[in-house]
Amino acid sequence: TIFLNRTCFNGLYRVNSRGRYNVPHGRYKTPPICDENGLRSASLALQGVKLSCGSYEMCEPHVDAHSFVYLDPPYRPLPNTPSFTAYAQTASFGDEDQKKLAGFYSLMHRKGALLMLSNSDPHVTDAADDFFDDLYEDFNIHRVVANRTINSDPGKRGAITEILVTNYRVKG
Repeated sequence: TIFLNRTCFNGLYRVNSRGRYNVPHGRYKTPPICDENGLRSASLALQGVKLSCGSYEMCEPHVDAHSFVYLDPPYRPLPNTPSFTAYAQTASFGDEDQKKLAGFYSLMHRKGALLMLSNSDPHVTDAADDFFDDLYEDFNIHRVVANRTINSDPGKRGAITEILVTNYRVKG
């Protein structure tokens, strides 16, 4: 994973409709693949931590009041902007999937977990689009500036507002 992240185009990982990895190589002269200090620090930070990769539903039996759950679904496309919602060979992640995820978020909240979810901010292109504000009205919605670094056109990379939804107050 580290090798792919450090050597592919902009650190991107994706597969095509046949489930095959399809990102071109990046143009890096000396990618930091073997950052010994960084790897050791990550190893120490992850002691006793269980990481899982898969559909968000699979974590439900493992979540309790001692859990922190970060959900990073395929972002809801913004009108008149390039979008990408299919990270694997499965179907794209639409509004009904976003609503189902919001139900899961509420379920994990009732289990006592600390939760954070990120997504696009519809207000970027339509100030009246309150899709996420309505979906997560019982939680804290933070609009944050995020730097987009992945785009085939370097001129279209840069800052954009995204949302973070938490079930706890963020200081600052």
